[in-house]
Amino acid sequence: MDVRTVRRKRLEQLLELAQAYQGCSRKELARILGRDRTKLVPASGVPKLDMVIDLCRVLDWPVGDVAGFLWPGSAPGGRQCPDPGDAAEADQAPEGDEFEMRETQSRDAQRRGEYSLAVSFARQAAAVAGTSEQRALACSREAVAWDGLGHYTVALEAEQRGLQESSISPELRRILESNLANAYYTLWSLTEARSLSRDLIDWYAEDPPATYRDRCTQAFSYYVRGNTLRRMICSDRDLARRHAERAFADLEISRDLYRSLAKDFDESFAGIANTCRGAIIETEVVLGRRDATEALERLAEGLDSVVDPEQCSPGDWLESFGWWCIFGCNIALRHVTDERDLQHHMAVFTNKADEIADRMNNWSLRERVFTMQFASHQRFLDWTGRTLSLTLDNDDVKSLVGTMGRFPTFRETGWKLLQTARVVRDE
Repeated sequence: MDVRTVRRKRLEQLLELAQAYQGCSRKELARILGRDRTKLVPASGVPKLDMVIDLCRVLDWPVGDVAGFLWPGSAPGGRQCPDPGDAAEADQAPEGDEFEMRETQSRDAQRRGEYSLAVSFARQAAAVAGTSEQRALACSREAVAWDGLGHYTVALEAEQRGLQESSISPELRRILESNLANAYYTLWSLTEARSLSRDLIDWYAEDPPATYRDRCTQAFSYYVRGNTLRRMICSDRDLARRHAERAFADLEISRDLYRSLAKDFDESFAGIANTCRGAIIETEVVLGRRDATEALERLAEGLDSVVDPEQCSPGDWLESFGWWCIFGCNIALRHVTDERDLQHHMAVFTNKADEIADRMNNWSLRERVFTMQFASHQRFLDWTGRTLSLTLDNDDVKSLVGTMGRFPTFRETGWKLLQTARVVRDE
């Protein structure tokens, strides 16, 4: 069946659903949609945008769900699946156990950074899964791949699907819950992130981890809660000191746990420990345990090892210094009163974080870079009464628009940046 036929069939199904939901005839539905009943389904099978929106209203469905149904191959919420080239490679039939092979292929593709291919393999693993455990594991693989692509909302949805499976092992459930907590943290749903990670930490307080996977989940749970509390320093200023104290404690524990994992299993865990180390410095300044100037110097010195990110291998170590830049921006905005010094620190840290984000294609870092640039411009406006124009080239605009699509809470800031920026188009 060709794509056009599939689209027409799916549109017909939606129209039938709309009739059933509204309890009306085809003629009445056409009137509700403001269309000729003979032209409800175009030859291409692709309805115009205004009809999609009207269908959403008639069905009481979100736009993303209607779009996701009309366009086969799109992810939950209407997001697109990997491109046909990736899907074609994933269609090569493996030998042996179908699920195990697809799940392994997804994991291996993720480790190579081929995240679109990893999504394809994970979905095929889910399609042939024979147990709840396998379906939940496939969801976990898919979520990790979407996270790598920067589609954190879709990753969150995949984790939720996995957790809806019954009779899965407690260990896998804890992995799914920790990754779900991280997705909430990344998307700035801090209350949800704190609650989920707190429950996991409480669990391990009574049942210390005995396996490699549980040790990783415990360390990650402290990482997520510690960084969530660190972010809440700004969002909940009345409790800023309490959040900083608890964040400091969690981040120290996470750092030590990751150092232990690095020693026992894989050196890459030391990179995550280094992220914790930078976050701890930020909390120390809030608590008055470290001078802001000394902290900024320490964070800036750390960047000496990533002078040229293009010459660095992408991974946890490089990413950790991207986050050191963000911690430096937070400290500067919070504690530097001299506006010239502030603008200097912000320029140094945002420029380096942007380079690292581009090297790693890390959308979470990009969101923070754009947010920090906007905050820096606002401070400049307060200081001088003049707007500091941001110059954006084609790649910058592409990154900004991509960030707006991935982070709902960022869209307002993104629009303001686009409205005030000077866009330089490539010839």
